[in-house]
Amino acid sequence: MVPPLLNRLLPHVVSVSPLERLRAAGGAAIGILFVGIIGMLTLPIGSGPLLIAPLGASAVLLFAVPASPLAQPWPVLGGNVIAALVGVSSGLFVADVPTAAALAVGVTIGLLLTFRCLHPPSGAVALTAVVGGPAIHDLGYWYVLWPVLAGSFSLLIAAAAYNRLTGKVYPHAAQPLSPVVSAGRSGGFGVTVADLTTAIRERDEIVPVDPQDLEDVLQRAEILAFNRRSGGVVAAAVMSQDVASVRPATSLRVTLKLLRSNGVKAIPVVNDDRRVVGIVTQTDILDKAEWGPMATGSGRGWPLRSAANSDSPLRGKARDIMTSDVRCVLISTPIARVAQVMAETGHHHVPVVDSEGKLAGMVTQSDIVTVLFNVNKLELARSA
Repeated sequence: MVPPLLNRLLPHVVSVSPLERLRAAGGAAIGILFVGIIGMLTLPIGSGPLLIAPLGASAVLLFAVPASPLAQPWPVLGGNVIAALVGVSSGLFVADVPTAAALAVGVTIGLLLTFRCLHPPSGAVALTAVVGGPAIHDLGYWYVLWPVLAGSFSLLIAAAAYNRLTGKVYPHAAQPLSPVVSAGRSGGFGVTVADLTTAIRERDEIVPVDPQDLEDVLQRAEILAFNRRSGGVVAAAVMSQDVASVRPATSLRVTLKLLRSNGVKAIPVVNDDRRVVGIVTQTDILDKAEWGPMATGSGRGWPLRSAANSDSPLRGKARDIMTSDVRCVLISTPIARVAQVMAETGHHHVPVVDSEGKLAGMVTQSDIVTVLFNVNKLELARSA
């Protein structure tokens, strides 16, 4: 039991799994070992320190929080090199050690904020240049090259390789910010990355989280909230089970007849094992299909009339016009996730497959709306 006073002092940080703790700790150990080995292989014996303490602080960011803006390559390299230059200069030109140390750290922070390469361990790099003792002072400006620049670069190489091998995206490439709300890439109120960036800027303080990561967290939270509100409804509970399907070689005339007779706007295309290989929609038939000489005219009106009156001019096979890059969901997929797939793809129909990947049904946008209606009706009844 944590005492109340101590509990107030603890940071509100979401804990990670034991596997993630092991991954981060092991990565930092490997990274520091890699830097040390590089130093042993390249430096003459006794020419300088193999490692400096600030690299350990950099390792914490690179391996424990690789998504942080403070852990990206430019902050690591730029921040540490600038700090080393400032620290060495302060130690050489300011005789009083406390004054030199204060000047080194203060100027370093100002420059890092100016050049957008804030990296907390860089403050320690600057301070080490001033108070590191004879082993550091004797290096002079060589301190910038080794251990700072070469050590930071070696640590970055280790972090990039290790993080990617263990399933972490590193480095995080900055994406251009767009004020346009795109399907599936905004919050429930149309919150975009640009909105999050503006909100962070208005705080006028450093928030060590990438706005794109914040957007991803927001979307995940919305899915969890939708899943909670919907009572954990999964695709199997709302999907249409008796779903018509066609083969890639099925003629478009037959495909159109099935769309008409079943009163649907999309039909999945399956192979001989009933695995989904594509989907054909009414729009595909109108826009992509080849119509014979009976279908004359311009615009959407003439194919609509032809489709309504006769399918005789329609030529081709389902494979000729189907969308091959089709997103499917499992029967156990939460309905909230199905809604997200629809938003991401812009499709109003999502095929549902079983554990073997075979077609089991179809979820439509109207099915999602029905779930939402029932949820809202239940919540209104509870609040009454």
